[in-house]
Amino acid sequence: MTDSAICVENLGKRYKIPAQRPSTQPMLRDALTDAVRNAFDRFRILGRRASVSARPRHTHVWALRDVSFNVPRGQILGIVGPNGAGKSTLLKILSRITEPTEGRAEIRGRVASLLEVGTGFHPELTGRENVYLSGTFLGMKRAEIDRKFDEIIDFSGVATFIETPVKHYSSGMYVRLAFAVAAHLDPDILIIDEVLAVGDVAFQRKCLAKMEDVGRRGRTVLFVSHNMTAVTRLCERAILVAEGRIQKDGAASDVVSAYLLSSLSTTARRAWPDPGTAPGTDVARLRSVRVRTEEGTTADVVDIRRPVGLEIVFDVLQPGHILVPAFSLFTESAIVAFTTIDLDPEWRQRSRPVGRFVSTAWVPGNLLAEGTLLVSVGLAVHSPPVSHFFEANVVAFQVVDINEGDSARGDWDGNVRGVVRPLLQWTTELQLVPPDTELSPDPLLGARKYPQS
Repeated sequence: MTDSAICVENLGKRYKIPAQRPSTQPMLRDALTDAVRNAFDRFRILGRRASVSARPRHTHVWALRDVSFNVPRGQILGIVGPNGAGKSTLLKILSRITEPTEGRAEIRGRVASLLEVGTGFHPELTGRENVYLSGTFLGMKRAEIDRKFDEIIDFSGVATFIETPVKHYSSGMYVRLAFAVAAHLDPDILIIDEVLAVGDVAFQRKCLAKMEDVGRRGRTVLFVSHNMTAVTRLCERAILVAEGRIQKDGAASDVVSAYLLSSLSTTARRAWPDPGTAPGTDVARLRSVRVRTEEGTTADVVDIRRPVGLEIVFDVLQPGHILVPAFSLFTESAIVAFTTIDLDPEWRQRSRPVGRFVSTAWVPGNLLAEGTLLVSVGLAVHSPPVSHFFEANVVAFQVVDINEGDSARGDWDGNVRGVVRPLLQWTTELQLVPPDTELSPDPLLGARKYPQS
């Protein structure tokens, strides 16, 4: 594919690791056995075989296997997955740090990679000297570094310490300077691992803005992160890597949702058929929670324009208690979207009799933003405050926004940020202005302020 910046075909990486020993005593025995075997091999003593046990000295583990994908030029690709999934190994192969065991990876263009804090830095050299050293490692000419030096230092925010040896830098200062050098290389392909996690919030925003700028200028970005908000904000496409293989490849929001749901083992319905093990107390116990449609079906995926019901089923075991169920919704990055408390006038300030109750909170259409939402549920008494159960992230669902023009998105096909996306009513007035009238914007008085006659 001539329009591809990165082409990966059947990529695999195998590592050899020492075999695990069952205990210290066998390790000593095996060490003596190996010494004897090596001695016999060295002096080529043949004719007799030592009566030693044949224990494998190493085993093989595949960090990647059968990985194939293409990245078009100018695309920002997110790579997500659990620790140990093979993400960093993939980036090291694409950065030419390590060779694959099988398959091929073709890179077309100038590559800048930031895989570890302070890559290419020498601890005894100053920040200034390391900018030139790291820039040279990344393929920059001295004249290019001279031209961009002030911009690099301003971006990194370490100007005060630029003449200080970097061994005295904090990890945050390290990564800011290292990222600043890599980002100003103007590469065709920028490869970024999760090193941004050590930076503060302000610097992370600056880095994301820089990567967005790189993408707008037609560069290709590979971005590995555990920050799902950053992935969905920055990337249109993402791949999910788990156990060394690509499990899902598609729109970033879909891949992030699949990853979160698989890692949390959470679906749109959860039930406790055995009342003895159900969450709760002698007063009340939780029996089920689900996300449902208006038609009554359980919904893993809901249309952003349609209402969605959050349903809780609980058993009241003792009478005389004023019980209030509540839901809290969280985004995939643990941001609280909102909390809702049961305000049904039928049961406000009224004790509930023994029996089974089904309560549903209806979230109107065109309120939630697209993405994955995790639902926590609880049941409590307000006065005095007593919690009978609280289950965090008990169910989850995905909100999808189809670009058909009748949601809050309208006909905008770009990224729309926010935890909620309400469909608000807009009004606009055109105010006629006499010719050659000097206009003075005044946000307090209205759109336009006219000179007095």
